[in-house]
Amino acid sequence: MKLYQYPSKSAEKRVKDTIERGLGFSKQDYETVEAYLEDVKTRGDEALVEYTNQFDSKKVTIDSLKVTQKEFEIALKSVDASFLKALDRSVNQIECFHSKQKENSWIDTPRNGVMVGQLVKPVGTAGIYAPGAKGGKTPLVSSVLMGGIPAKIAGVSSINLMTPPMKNGEINPHILAAAQRIGITSVFKAGSAWAIGALAYGTQTVPKADVIVGPGNIYVTLAKKIVAGIVGIDMIAGPSEILIIADKDANPEFLAADLLSQAEHDVMASSILVTDSQSLARDTAAALENQIEKLPRKNIAKQSIERFGAIMLVPDIETGIELSNRLAPEHLELIVQEPFDYIDLIQNAGALFIGSYTPEPMGDYIAGPNHVLPTAGTARFSSALSVDHFTKKTSLIHYSKAAFIKEADDVILLAETEGLTAHANCVKIRK
Repeated sequence: MKLYQYPSKSAEKRVKDTIERGLGFSKQDYETVEAYLEDVKTRGDEALVEYTNQFDSKKVTIDSLKVTQKEFEIALKSVDASFLKALDRSVNQIECFHSKQKENSWIDTPRNGVMVGQLVKPVGTAGIYAPGAKGGKTPLVSSVLMGGIPAKIAGVSSINLMTPPMKNGEINPHILAAAQRIGITSVFKAGSAWAIGALAYGTQTVPKADVIVGPGNIYVTLAKKIVAGIVGIDMIAGPSEILIIADKDANPEFLAADLLSQAEHDVMASSILVTDSQSLARDTAAALENQIEKLPRKNIAKQSIERFGAIMLVPDIETGIELSNRLAPEHLELIVQEPFDYIDLIQNAGALFIGSYTPEPMGDYIAGPNHVLPTAGTARFSSALSVDHFTKKTSLIHYSKAAFIKEADDVILLAETEGLTAHANCVKIRK
């Protein structure tokens, strides 16, 4: 893992390369995804099943597109009790966290005769996407929970899950167990861009969504980007990333493991250690070289570390935090003595993990906060998936006649200043 003195020209280039790596789409990717979406929009279930047969399972038909109650029952019987126990802990803690995000409608009477307020209402239908991963062999159960639970807490009445089937035409039972545990009973056997198209436009079987959330490959991400505006989406997610700020007392074995937890995701993933300790930098690099050889996904991790990994040696922790704020990482670990003394300095991060025993995977699965986080520097202006993504807010305004008369002339003046005489006339005619 390359070591850089920060600030320096070489370090600056590495920072710039990391910031700008983003999520690139080729013209061919864009045209391919557009074609999938248009086909699903036009032909509905027929196109959805055709693509599912071509890429995932030849056994899915229009009649078997939606998971049946019997399939749910079989799935629950086939998963281990230990999995269900872990699932229950995860669900309970994610529900507890997200329940605190729910906003209530409110009204206020700021002036005599004037009432203003805000109605907070859930969207009608939410679409959740959960990747199948390796043909369903490594089901992303956590994606079901992180998408479905905030939708449920928001009060969404119709929640529909799209996930690709296994070769045998079934959904991995762990996915179905998770869906049933949080009250999702509408699960459909389709993935990739065509699944997003089905949610965006609706088909004969799949209800049209108001909001679509959930992670996926480049086709899923690009499809969400294209349909954004037709429906609401959570975010345009780029490659995964982690930045660790650590001092001399941190454990280099821990740091190496945490850096690799993101490097194994994708060759575009970014793993950066920022430290003021030369010895910690050296020891972490050595630990990483040792650990990476033991990973099943070591080839991916090696490419990720080579292209976008770095150890930044800074003069002090405050400088390290300034660098972190520039990068606005998806995951930020703060592993220093007295970490809470530095929290106010953190301006930009998707999620902040504090202390040696809070590695990023605790947030992925069980801590409670959502793991769908802004990437590629977008933590500068956006936030984690939350209950807010599944609600909309309507402003309330009421004037009595006396209150209207008191403020009417100011409205007329402002409207006429903007050249909007019809606006002004709405007020004049009432006077």
